[in-house]
Amino acid sequence: MSAAGATTTSGARRMRMPRLDAGDRVRAVIISVLLLFVVIVFPQLLSGYWVTVFTSVAIYAVVALGLGILMGRTGLVSLGQIALLALAAWVGARLFFATGLPFPIVLLGTGLITMVLGTLVGLPALRLSGLYLALITLMLAGAITVVLRATNFPNGGSGFLGHTETDRGAADVRRPLLAHGDTAYLRYTIIVAAVLFLIALIHVRAKPGRAWAAIRQSESAALAAGVNVTLYKMWAFALASFLTGVAGALLAADSGQLFITTFPTSDSIVLLAVVLMGGIYSLWGAVVAGLLMQFLPALLNNWGVSADWLTIIFGIGVMQVLLTAPQGLVYQFPRDMAKLGRLIMGLVGRGRQPARERAG
Repeated sequence: MSAAGATTTSGARRMRMPRLDAGDRVRAVIISVLLLFVVIVFPQLLSGYWVTVFTSVAIYAVVALGLGILMGRTGLVSLGQIALLALAAWVGARLFFATGLPFPIVLLGTGLITMVLGTLVGLPALRLSGLYLALITLMLAGAITVVLRATNFPNGGSGFLGHTETDRGAADVRRPLLAHGDTAYLRYTIIVAAVLFLIALIHVRAKPGRAWAAIRQSESAALAAGVNVTLYKMWAFALASFLTGVAGALLAADSGQLFITTFPTSDSIVLLAVVLMGGIYSLWGAVVAGLLMQFLPALLNNWGVSADWLTIIFGIGVMQVLLTAPQGLVYQFPRDMAKLGRLIMGLVGRGRQPARERAG
């Protein structure tokens, strides 16, 4: 084969899209059916209270997805995701108030602006790792919170800060025309979240995902293998910040009004806890983390149980995950259910055996 032919064949191999095997196709069909159910049927089954709760679940699942990419895929510990979410919500609200751009364009613009800001915040990651990086991101989160508290969130007032001294502000952050109601906005949020999960999946299964895995295992080995560690670390921060940015704009339109008390710095630690419990190495773990962070508190509140119990529950949950199931509930729960099923079938089988012996 000539050199030109070899080059053409090599280029075609690089451009070829990966084929889905039978397992991938089955999973794609199941996920598509599940998504259709969640978008079309599920919202009809919910009361207004739970519609709001599950909208928050979808938004925080995206935030957890960003943290999962940083920690689970790349090994970068960040405790500043909630502060970044607050910053994104501010940017999104400002764009909603200051422009008449279509809602999807504002979502995209907020994601891109937050991506730039988050990448700048992630610059220390080039030289730090582990506990040191966690401390730096936590301090940056505290600094962002202080700045936002000093300047207040935009609530419809004029100017760049756009704040008025009223309880409800001058105007609500607008929603898309097709999803003005709560139920329709839940559907809209789920669809946007599904698109963001698909973007993350494409990254994880492509070259960036392989580079992140190599960096997580050993930066020295990744460098020796020719991985551009600096580029892919910044890529991980950029993707996680973009996801958090879009989630922030969705949150701004969901709540209508933004207050700094919505984004306490301590929530960054809670987010880390629920991501560890859900499964930091799986995209499904982000969905479980969203449920733990928003659905569980709402459930306890509905039952009249104090939210203070969550600190104890999450503490025990993190300890249990770290000791017995490092891959999180998303792996542990199906495995435990399978064991329980086999145990029940075994007991049923042993119960039938004496009956047959007596009949014989």
